[in-house]
Amino acid sequence: MSYHLGIAVNRRAFLEQLLQVLFVGLTIGAQRTVLPALAESDFGLARGSMTAIFALIISFGLVKGAMNFVSGRLSERLGRRRVLIWGWIAALPIPFMILWAPSWGWLVVANVLLGVNQGFAWSMTVSAKMDIVKAGERGLATGLNEFAGYGGVALAGLATGYLASSFDPRWSLFVFGLTVALVALAGALVAFTETLPFAQAETTRRAQAAGPDAKSEALSTGQVFALVSWRDRNFLALSQAGCIEKFVDALMWGLMPVYLLARGASLIEVGWVTGVYGFVWGASQLWTGPLSDRFGRKGPTVTGFGLCALGVLVFPALAGLLAWSLAAAVIGVGMALLYPTLIAAMGDLAHPAWRSSALGVYRFWRDLGYAFGALAMGLVADAWGLLEPAFWVTGTAMLASGLWLLLALKESHPRG
Repeated sequence: MSYHLGIAVNRRAFLEQLLQVLFVGLTIGAQRTVLPALAESDFGLARGSMTAIFALIISFGLVKGAMNFVSGRLSERLGRRRVLIWGWIAALPIPFMILWAPSWGWLVVANVLLGVNQGFAWSMTVSAKMDIVKAGERGLATGLNEFAGYGGVALAGLATGYLASSFDPRWSLFVFGLTVALVALAGALVAFTETLPFAQAETTRRAQAAGPDAKSEALSTGQVFALVSWRDRNFLALSQAGCIEKFVDALMWGLMPVYLLARGASLIEVGWVTGVYGFVWGASQLWTGPLSDRFGRKGPTVTGFGLCALGVLVFPALAGLLAWSLAAAVIGVGMALLYPTLIAAMGDLAHPAWRSSALGVYRFWRDLGYAFGALAMGLVADAWGLLEPAFWVTGTAMLASGLWLLLALKESHPRG
């Protein structure tokens, strides 16, 4: 059987992957508006205790980072579909834990399972797309993937904000979360094309083109991890960038609802601000992904870091729903410029024989950024007794990371 690359010739598989990443986005988005707002009222956390609130994100980031790496390697041996199914099985207990949680610690444990779900399920939608698209379509493919995923995050955040305002918050999250998980698991079981053979066929074609005397491209797990983490200058630049950009998402997830509520916003207004961020981030990737296919990866990525830093640093000086929403939109555009482009650059540089593992290592460091960022922001906010220093830490980190990319990253696009 021949395995032809391209979105058009693999339209059905591509659409299956988009549907799955939408469900993944809905799953994580369901927790972003309501749970931080319940920390004090339902679970008795001290007012303004950001380190305790950020424990949710720290546990999520640590587990998701590790599962990204594990899932990448497992999928090269067992296939993408099987790992995706395991990810959805891990998500099934989460709605029950949220509904019955007697303490905040239960939610921290639930976010461990959420990390497993995201590390397995979202990773497989990325790896599967890289398997079936052409080199010149990687930006478009990752843009569409992240559009679907973060569009789901935004939709869920807004929907659960409205539901929680009209009904019991925990029952709203339970019904929403369980419905999404069951439908997604059913879809993974009956309608997800296994794409590992595409990667294996591409590896064979490369080996044949290189000739019988070519050096083997096979790498061990340890070799891939070291190469992507520190041995290669370009992989290192991408990995640090992925780690730091998650500071922004940790801020928008854990700190922003608490900050806005402290400034007098309603739960629905919180949902709108975080929803604008998610919608702009998701929708903008429809043009930022193809932009990087045409003009290269480096320029959009560095620009994205600059825009994120700008939006985050000015946010504490703003007041009112309109101003907050505009700043959230600027941050969303910045994330859209950098997020799919970093993944596409990884796809450019990695060999198909170990590309899923390389993406797993990159996503390992990237999602550890949730934990590093949340811990740093929580400690700073608690030490100062103010929420504003968390914005300053995040914005400064984004500026420094963007400068690193500007100085260290070479253009990786095949046409760049």
